[in-house]
This record gives sequence, C-alpha cells and structure tokens, in this order.
Amino acid sequence: MTRLILATRNAGKITELHAILADAGLTHELVGADAYPEIPDTKETGVTFAENALLKAHALARATGLPAVADDSGLCVDVLNGAPGIFSARWAGTHGDDRANLDLLLAQIADIDTPHRGAHFACAAALALPDGTERVVEGTMPGTLRFAPVGTNGFGYDPILQPEGHEVTCAELTPAEKNEISHRGKAFRALVPVVRELLG
Repeated sequence: MTRLILATRNAGKITELHAILADAGLTHELVGADAYPEIPDTKETGVTFAENALLKAHALARATGLPAVADDSGLCVDVLNGAPGIFSARWAGTHGDDRANLDLLLAQIADIDTPHRGAHFACAAALALPDGTERVVEGTMPGTLRFAPVGTNGFGYDPILQPEGHEVTCAELTPAEKNEISHRGKAFRALVPVVRELLG
C-alpha cells in the first residue's frame, strides 16, 4: 500500500479526499502533514492556485520521499477581475481573519447589483512524486455573491456565495451537500485518475 501525504493540517480535508479515493476503489494510506511535524509549512509564493499547490506538493514529496497532494483555493469575483483569488485568506491583511476578509469584500462591491455579482470558488489540486513528476487538476463552483452573510456552516466566504442552481449559500448547505458541488470536491475527484495512473 502506497502512503500518500495531503499537505494540510485540516482533518476535514483529509476525510474528504480519503472518502473520494475509497469510493473509486483506491486503498492508498492517506495522512496529513501532521504525520511529519518536523517539516515546516511551505510559503505560498506562487501567483496562481496551481503554482501554490505545486509548491506545497513538491516540498512535501522532496522532504518525505513519498507522493504528496496539495491544494490551493480561493474566491474569484468577476467585477474585481478575479480578486481576491490567491489572496482570499489574507484579503483584509491578516491571514485567516474570515470575518474581516468577508466584510472588506462586501464593502468593495456594496454598490454592485445582483446581475453583476458573479463569482466562483476555484481550487487547484496537485500530485507530486519524489522524482519530480507532477500533475495539476482544477475545479470550480460558480455562483452569485449575496449582500450579507447567511448560514453558519463552512468557513471563509461560504456565507456570501450562493452556488449556481441553489437558493441558499454555501454556509447553509450540509458538508455532504457542499462536497458534492464544491470546487475542492471537483478537483479531488479529478485527481482520482491521476492517482490511479501514477500510483496504481
């Protein structure tokens, strides 16, 4: 059995990818970055989601000698030319301050009418092998931005994105409902044939 490392300390992400691999009949042992606490987190210095995902995957693969998966994701707003994009987690200046990021974004587009509030979540997922082999896949979840946050599930910008074809925000969906349509769920599912091809 091949051990596969996912570059995250988020247990929910590990559970999600594990379920997707298991559903596809892939039985690789999946662990998170916590299994290797001596390896520092990689700085995300890329200018695209794909570059950041590859940076993290290659760093883990080199440090452990094992295949590694990493993802990078964010919110891309049409009227902001795709911003906040790779800066989604630190849009208001402090990394991970969800409320400040959300409030700033809503203030920036406060005067924009609903027909022009299109946006999508984007995710790039990368698989890197110790020999330098790499693959990147992507997934998106298009929708419309609400004028105020609604819902208590999820995190980040979930309370303001209403996915296409739904009447509720991402933060009003159950985790299972969100995984079915999410950008990360789509990217992780697109990784399945890549894992099968490169790892058997």
